[in-house]
Amino acid sequence: MNSYKMENIRNVAVMGHGKCGKSSIIEAMLFNSGAISRIGKNSEGTLTSDFDIEETKRQMSISTSIAPVEWKDTKLNMLDTPGYFDFVGEVKEGIRAADSALIVLSGRSGVSVGTEQTFKFAKQKGVPIVFFVNKIDDPRGNYQRTLEEMKEKFGKAITPFVYPIKEGDEFKGFVDIVDMTARRYEGADRVDIPVPEGMAETIAPLRDMIMEAIAETDDALMNKYFNGEEFTFDEIKKAIRKGVKDGSIYPVYCGSGMDNIGIRSLMDGIAKYLPAPNEITEVAHDAKTGEPVEVVQEVSDTTSAIVFKTVADPYVGKMSFFRVYSGSINADSVLYNANKAQKERIGKIYFLCGKKQIETKVIEAGDIGVVTKLENTSTGDTLCEENKNIILTGIEFPAPTLSMAVEAVKKGDEEKIVSGLTKLMEEDLTFNIGSNTETKETLINGQGDQHIDVIVNKLKAKYGVDVKLEAPTVPYRETIRSKVKVEGKHKKQSGGHGQYGHVWIEFEPGITEDMTFEEQVFGGSVPKNYFPAVEKGLRDACKHGVLAGYPVVNLKATLLDGSYHPVDSSEMAFKTAAQIAYREGLKQANPVILEPIGYLKVYIPESIMGDVIGDINKRRGHIMGMGESERENLNLVEAEVPVSEMFKYSTDLRSMSQGRGSFEFEFVRYDPAPQQIADKVIADAQSRIQ
Repeated sequence: MNSYKMENIRNVAVMGHGKCGKSSIIEAMLFNSGAISRIGKNSEGTLTSDFDIEETKRQMSISTSIAPVEWKDTKLNMLDTPGYFDFVGEVKEGIRAADSALIVLSGRSGVSVGTEQTFKFAKQKGVPIVFFVNKIDDPRGNYQRTLEEMKEKFGKAITPFVYPIKEGDEFKGFVDIVDMTARRYEGADRVDIPVPEGMAETIAPLRDMIMEAIAETDDALMNKYFNGEEFTFDEIKKAIRKGVKDGSIYPVYCGSGMDNIGIRSLMDGIAKYLPAPNEITEVAHDAKTGEPVEVVQEVSDTTSAIVFKTVADPYVGKMSFFRVYSGSINADSVLYNANKAQKERIGKIYFLCGKKQIETKVIEAGDIGVVTKLENTSTGDTLCEENKNIILTGIEFPAPTLSMAVEAVKKGDEEKIVSGLTKLMEEDLTFNIGSNTETKETLINGQGDQHIDVIVNKLKAKYGVDVKLEAPTVPYRETIRSKVKVEGKHKKQSGGHGQYGHVWIEFEPGITEDMTFEEQVFGGSVPKNYFPAVEKGLRDACKHGVLAGYPVVNLKATLLDGSYHPVDSSEMAFKTAAQIAYREGLKQANPVILEPIGYLKVYIPESIMGDVIGDINKRRGHIMGMGESERENLNLVEAEVPVSEMFKYSTDLRSMSQGRGSFEFEFVRYDPAPQQIADKVIADAQSRIQ
């Protein structure tokens, strides 16, 4: 691969809703550049950027991949990101390494929820944006309608740079509105033609829109525009670059990725109008003081780079994807991890094109590469020279929203499960694993059904461990509502020393979650040295309630009286006597099942508030408040909801809100469960025992 100066590099995150054709567009770009000799197809599993076994099986992107496209004198590093919400972490990684965003949408379906989400991510990152309306060759595609939707959602910065030429429902080419030329496609051939007759009335207002947007980028151009003077081509190009960079112009192209129509014009537009890395301001922080530090994006400066993605490969080892911001990264060198304050040995380094590795000796500022087998470096870490000691801005990943219990299909694989999942966590920071000591379950916490399913399949493919998923066991509790006084006697004689322990204990509701133990023994009926044994017996017994075997909370136990035998009494005997009293006492003290309650905050569009509130009510939730939120264009609904009713809520909310909603949920307390719920919990517990 050729070496490129920073001003001739474009780092572009390709984003959009699932199935909009992002990977097909990149495939056409690679073909146009000569990097591949045949355009792969999604249906055949032959796309360059969708090479993972899960991607080919599902026919969709699930991870961010890199495709460097050498186009004329420019290198376009296209970062292909997934379009489905479960893999939002990969999108965050892709946009972190990019200087601009190409948002793809379908001319058939128009502006979808995924389009809005990716636009929001790009705006949060503050990068320039260009749009491509794909599948315009579909008879159901409507470019004009899509433009109107885009203007409504994204504002007046939407600026169409091309307009399709159609004969009936058939897409034949397009007019380049910027330079007022037209191109017609005859199979794979592209022919320049005059602007077709009859299109002037359609094109004229669009070109005026571009000229007005150009005029607004500079006072001198504004004067020229009002005086009716024509802009020169250099003025147009320079003004468009300025407008694209500051976000006042969002160029819109159109075509078909699958048929390679309009892709070369898109590539030209990316090279001409999107900014080079050295045109983007990057601010880091001093590793010691935390003070902001502006990074000079030059090859001549000392080295700084961020690791934006990690892949755990069982054969190659850990692969760390990095973006160089200053200086260069050389093979067989040593750099400093400023986040971990440790040195890292850099071995071989590569450019990547899909899964193809292209070894190189150096990767310079502005470019993207990969290094293998770093020992201490994780996603989001900064690599730099030790004397530079800065930390580049990391990546903020979303918290998991769905938990599933994972169990080994084959006994003895439990350690392999944890080991494999831990390695997979290195490459995917949007999921984590936990262990519930109470239920003895290992939990996978991820972004949704598809996300967890992919994790489980990777676990089997990469590490040979087959698992099954179950809904997590809800951690119920038990307590009592009445005060009782009961006797517990343990007497056993079997030759030699016997066993004798005798207690009277009063049980009543306590004020703390942990059991409260007191003694009010008079006259030495129970010697003091046996008090700890009584307490220990009760604490052990509290691990299992008398209704369904769940831990008992909010219990107060007072030792009142008892008796002992000078020979046969022992700590074990009094411990057993206390547990006998516990079992009998709790049965008489009006025991009850407690269910965990959480506090729910749901951020949703106002239009679906009624649906969301109705759904919360069905989940036995209590609405605590509602109104506007601090999040743009979203309302907030707050409620208390039983934890047992929140399983798969992320999936249901996504369906109700079409992906626009999000939520936070946090455990707050335990409440008595309704009788029908308690009966079901008890029945389930009894069935497990049987």
